[in-house]
Amino acid sequence: MLTLQGLQQRSALLQATRSFFIERAYLEVDTPLRLPILLPESNLIPFTSEDWFLHTSPELCMKRLLARGCTQIFQICHCFRKEESGRIHQSEFTMLEWYHRGWDYQDLMRECEALITSLCRLFPQFPGIGLEGRLCWEDSHVSLTPPWERLTVAEAFHRYAGAGVNEVLAHGDFDEVLVTAVEPQLGRERPTFLYDYPVALGSLARRSPYDPQVAERFELYIAGLELANGFSELVDPQEQRSRFSLEIERIQRTGQAASMPEKFLEELASIGETAGIALGLDRLFLLFMGRTHIAEVVPFISEEL
Repeated sequence: MLTLQGLQQRSALLQATRSFFIERAYLEVDTPLRLPILLPESNLIPFTSEDWFLHTSPELCMKRLLARGCTQIFQICHCFRKEESGRIHQSEFTMLEWYHRGWDYQDLMRECEALITSLCRLFPQFPGIGLEGRLCWEDSHVSLTPPWERLTVAEAFHRYAGAGVNEVLAHGDFDEVLVTAVEPQLGRERPTFLYDYPVALGSLARRSPYDPQVAERFELYIAGLELANGFSELVDPQEQRSRFSLEIERIQRTGQAASMPEKFLEELASIGETAGIALGLDRLFLLFMGRTHIAEVVPFISEEL
């Protein structure tokens, strides 16, 4: 249960996060939670609302705003995904999502560093912040001094799992190996950006011009905890349609419904080079507030309602 002090800390972090982006000339936007169609992502299971869906992310509408001329936008909103509730999961959670036209995923990594180090400097008295600006969570003491570690997926699998990415993909074990062997090792001494995912695992991310087998996607880890997922956006409508077709086939094989987001694809080419990222604020607050269970950093969890 979140205490009064915890509510005050959460409020302060939310306000500081907004201020960070407003000071950088971002426009705060507010898009619908309930949509008639979602971006097809086979790894996410949405909740239905009548014959529509609760969004799993504000991505679809935010990109359509970029196509209409926005250049730097952010949003803090609730998102909904069918997954087991637990120590670090809730089916309804608070997401920070932002986009910057003219940037790629490397630029976003640097802005992630700036956001989190800025918050750390603002709240040195918070329970999760130790000496010299370290985040202290469970048994990890993580230095936030930039630059943070950047580790490709291929390097991480070789280092921590003793396996090649293509080999693991061929056996269908990527997620299992990532969760059991790789993720627990990431971000222990300093935050880690795990980047350059196989294209098959980055359906909305641009192919790397240096290696067409990988997508310009990254995830941020601190103390073994996954916090954010970002990428250079794929803005080629034909390639995006092809990738969505594969995702729709996977979704339909599970008996779920999925459709091609035609309005989104019609506007996609108007976006231009862009980078975008989604960051789980509840998990970030878990670190800053020095808590170990998501129930300690949100006003209510589903079991209390």
